[in-house]
Amino acid sequence: MPTPHSPQSTDHFCLPTAVGPGQRITVLGPTASGKTRFAVRLADQLDGEILSVDSRQVYRRMDLGTGKDLDDYWIRGRRIPVHLIDLVEPGTKFNVFEYQQAFEIAFNDVVQRGKCPILCGGSGMYLESVLKGYDLTYVPPDHELRRTLEACPQEELNRLLAELRPLHNRSDTTSKKRTIRAIEIARYQEAHPTPQNQTQLPGRTPGLVLGLHVDRPLLRERITRRLHQRLEQGLVDEVRNLLDSGIPADTLVYYGLEYKFVTLYLQGTLPYDEMVERLNIAIHQFSKRQMTWFRRMERNGLAIHWIDMGAEGA
Repeated sequence: MPTPHSPQSTDHFCLPTAVGPGQRITVLGPTASGKTRFAVRLADQLDGEILSVDSRQVYRRMDLGTGKDLDDYWIRGRRIPVHLIDLVEPGTKFNVFEYQQAFEIAFNDVVQRGKCPILCGGSGMYLESVLKGYDLTYVPPDHELRRTLEACPQEELNRLLAELRPLHNRSDTTSKKRTIRAIEIARYQEAHPTPQNQTQLPGRTPGLVLGLHVDRPLLRERITRRLHQRLEQGLVDEVRNLLDSGIPADTLVYYGLEYKFVTLYLQGTLPYDEMVERLNIAIHQFSKRQMTWFRRMERNGLAIHWIDMGAEGA
């Protein structure tokens, strides 16, 4: 099985000569690896359309911080259609269950029009939910439990969550809101058990999965450079406008990374230089967690064909 340590170069990689109707191609990789541009080139070659697999790009008005890079969808004078971005307003409940429902609608639409569906993203849980076709169970909110847990400090919430299930997803412990929801889901699944709590839908195959590999030193350079570019492009103003429009600060903190740290800066909790430094570190850590997730997907049987991006732009 190919691994991130033995990727093919773009010079030697060839797509299958024919892509069957409904055959999906997935482009995954860590942040700043060049996924969007790569997927756009594939879509141009294969008469395809792109389905974003990103947990934050579903939100409107969150553009710079989520890396939508809308200009990158233009190639040879035309715009490649992209689905599953700008679906809901910030603050709207939208988790992997809602995403999967929206994905099925968009995917079927693309296939029925005879286009090649090209999935593109780096959100591991969202990728797994659609590649493996998990039949996810909707977990309703438990308002009484939430009120009880709100009084608990973060450390106590982390302990409660660890007692319910292994802490595979570290983002579940980055804010009280996330941890409380994770506890809520774990308690519901404990009370309503199904086989592994995730049943794979019949007849679903992942198709061709391409992983973009960038050597760690180059990836670190790209991440830092892109962060400073987005700050210059108005990332702080984007977050300020969201706050001014009435989006609660704790909601933006919940979305993590850019929205968390810039919100803390705007609230006066962090000075600007410290905000930039801590955000840069957090994005680097996030990219490592993405690769850890992808390796786990491989260990669980998903064949990922890794491609060495070399010095190609991200």
